[in-house]
Amino acid sequence: MPRVTLLMQGIRKRFGGTVALDGVDLSVEPAEIHALLGENGAGKSTLMKILAGAIGPDEGTMTLDSRPFAPRDPIAARDGGVSMIYQELTLAPHLTVGQNLLLGRERRIRAEAVPAAIESLGLAIRPDTVVRNLGPGERQLVEIARALLGEARVVVLDEPTSSLGKAEAERVFGAMRRLRDLGAAVIFITHHLDEVRAVAERYTILRDGRTVDCGTLADVTDDLLVERMAGRPVNQVFPPRRKSPGEVVLRAERLSGDRAPHDVSLELRRGEILGLAGLVGAGRTEFLRALFGLDAVRDGRITLGAWSRERPPATPSLRLRHGVGMLSEDRKQEGLALRLPLAINTMLSSLERASTAGVLRQSVLAERTRTWFDRLSIRARDPWQRASELSGGNQQKIALARLLERDVDVFLLDEPTRGIDVGSKMQIYRLLAELAAKGKAILVASSVTSELLGLCDRIAVMARGRIVATRPAGEWTEDSILVATCSASGSGPTKEVA
Repeated sequence: MPRVTLLMQGIRKRFGGTVALDGVDLSVEPAEIHALLGENGAGKSTLMKILAGAIGPDEGTMTLDSRPFAPRDPIAARDGGVSMIYQELTLAPHLTVGQNLLLGRERRIRAEAVPAAIESLGLAIRPDTVVRNLGPGERQLVEIARALLGEARVVVLDEPTSSLGKAEAERVFGAMRRLRDLGAAVIFITHHLDEVRAVAERYTILRDGRTVDCGTLADVTDDLLVERMAGRPVNQVFPPRRKSPGEVVLRAERLSGDRAPHDVSLELRRGEILGLAGLVGAGRTEFLRALFGLDAVRDGRITLGAWSRERPPATPSLRLRHGVGMLSEDRKQEGLALRLPLAINTMLSSLERASTAGVLRQSVLAERTRTWFDRLSIRARDPWQRASELSGGNQQKIALARLLERDVDVFLLDEPTRGIDVGSKMQIYRLLAELAAKGKAILVASSVTSELLGLCDRIAVMARGRIVATRPAGEWTEDSILVATCSASGSGPTKEVA
């Protein structure tokens, strides 16, 4: 029987009337990378918060290196050998790398140990570098170096690559393997099965607060993993696309912003799903923000139906009045008001529909929000629950519901499936196909090329703030998209290819 570093048995946790965990078991061996899988709301975060000492279980036991483990708080868990690296990093941006690594452990760890921890992960940065000057990938590696410095026995990484490009993600994977080689047990939480295959050996799947499967990844297919996570057969990830696009509803001509885009021309047609591919920093987000009026436009023309302006002084409210809505890639900072109820978030762009003489009618707010609960399969307690209390997938559906309630004609979607589970992704794919079939125009930026290939009618590749090629999706492959992205020189204007 293999040795076990971490053993969690019969873990149960209830929040009021909601059962978050219902007898979960998890076993992680030493020197392994173990994937913890499941849809949003399956119980992964609650289980890891119990392991990290953030909350206590109602029932169940934990052992770490065959000794009872019951941390009373996160400090006790960290001192006991558990390091939790959350999706939202916990570094102090105004402090140096060295100060962050030693924070809270100044009496236990000597400063002389910091350079070795940094070098062991291949980080070419100085300990006196201020963290705010680092990129997202480097910050993630600093978090991992902190776990390495603390000699953690169990390291939990929650969606560590959600905001990283491919090269940065590979560096994080290398750091995870380094932790494994040093004997640590690594728990890896992600929704990307290709990442799971790249680094993990074994897996555990949670669904509805229960352990439904565990085993060796070499023994299962991706389709089987998805089916066990979703609890239903997976016939087709992407819905079929049948409707032919209609007339042009949005046209950008030689559009330029302060940083990006640069001289971009693009047409979006009614009933079309048009994808924007490109590496991190390619200018996709800046292009969408310029179209929606969030970022200033320095030059060029935007045409929305019959409305056209040279160098338009646009604002988001003006765009909404012209039937354009945007979903931000950062739903926590820009997509939702996390402290406000779901009803307010859903109706935020359409409050006039729920008000009489300037007074909001709670009954209308609740009724309209419940409509979207049903249509989008949103798992929430009631319309007055705070948005911050929902899982990532349900938060994303609420952000989409706001645009649907406004009934916009043009959807600008920036990373619409980032950080959500496979079941919620498939629901969003079906929703977008239905919207396009009804004549809505959809421009979607995504870092996942397989998503664009399966979902879109056409794909435009961006690099260095410019569009380098636009073709029907059937004429692209993942390799050709990567080649177009990497080989782009970025010099001179580019024209759209019909």
